[in-house]
Amino acid sequence: MTQSVPKIQHTWTRLDGVDLLRGLAILCVLMNHVNTRLRVNDVPYTEGIPKPLVHALVGNGQFGVQIFFAISGFLITSITLKRWGVLQNVNVGDFYLLRLARIGPLLLGLLAVLSALHFAGLQDFVVSARKGGLGRAVLAALTFHVNVLEAHRGYLPANWDVLWSLSVEEMFYLFFPLAAWLLGRIRLFIAFLFVFIILGPFARAVFARDNDIWQDYSYLGGMDAIALGCLTALIVSRVQFSPAMLKVLAWIGVALVIAMLGFSGLPFLFPLGATGLEETILAIGTCLVIIAAAQTQWRCPDVLRPLRRLGQRSYEVYLTHMFVVFAFLHLFWVLNKPMWFVPLYFVLSIVVAALLGDSVARLYSDRMNAFLRQRWGEGKLGSAIETETRTVTELGPASK
Repeated sequence: MTQSVPKIQHTWTRLDGVDLLRGLAILCVLMNHVNTRLRVNDVPYTEGIPKPLVHALVGNGQFGVQIFFAISGFLITSITLKRWGVLQNVNVGDFYLLRLARIGPLLLGLLAVLSALHFAGLQDFVVSARKGGLGRAVLAALTFHVNVLEAHRGYLPANWDVLWSLSVEEMFYLFFPLAAWLLGRIRLFIAFLFVFIILGPFARAVFARDNDIWQDYSYLGGMDAIALGCLTALIVSRVQFSPAMLKVLAWIGVALVIAMLGFSGLPFLFPLGATGLEETILAIGTCLVIIAAAQTQWRCPDVLRPLRRLGQRSYEVYLTHMFVVFAFLHLFWVLNKPMWFVPLYFVLSIVVAALLGDSVARLYSDRMNAFLRQRWGEGKLGSAIETETRTVTELGPASK
């Protein structure tokens, strides 16, 4: 049973349930990218293993992205409600500056490193002329259309390819504050969100049918999950669910997430995937878990803390993990591709990528984020900046 409430005061403490979902999402990405490196190098490590099981373990990269998108929409809307009270009061300029403070420093740092490696001629990092060259890739990354470039030219090197989801996410946020400000009343904004929710499955199953890359990487194909996350934040801010209902929502959400991650590779679910609804169902399940996590302040057990920590550093892990994946791939080659190394490859990639992401966050991105917010908070941003630079509001995208 539910009851309407005028306003819920949001906490700025981290939500364990959200961080765990982010950890699960980036884990799916990591597993998928290690699998992809092995597969493109013709390493037959999955021989004798049922295909549905292989898919469940290492084939959920795209689903990990959808989880991230849903979380992202929830967090960005919660941020806006916390800072400005109602969506129509959002300060558009402040919104953009705050997004820049979060994503800008690490994105620019990554592009600088990738450019240096391109000029050094390292094979894994060179953007060929056929793909548009380095300048075209940098332009696409800075203007958030890496996905469009890849749909026309083919996949970029893997360290560049991960930026496709950032393109989808930030393109949505380019229009988010404008829509909130112009539409004014929340009911009109909800209608705006439902347009994306409805179009998402069509974008994946119909609009991009002739282009496999665009089927996964299109703007509309990812924005339904973001819109569902935004809608979730609005629901959490206006409806207080009973403890019994929260348990029901949590279990339904967990069941949907498990079903999509664990069983989507089974043949009987193929028609569901063909309609483009798998990702939408996964996003709905994610949002139900978020509602329960947000209103119960659920605390994760100690055994899950490593996964929670991985989620807390998901943006940094996401942008840097391919360096680790390639490093251990080359070690695999040096060792003459022993099959015993394959499970170790997965484990080492996850652990080292987590450590690298944590180090990058502590030593660079967190500091730059706080510095820019403090600097802009003393000037243009005024009172819009609070003391939340290390909170649940800090989000990061994922990739396939």
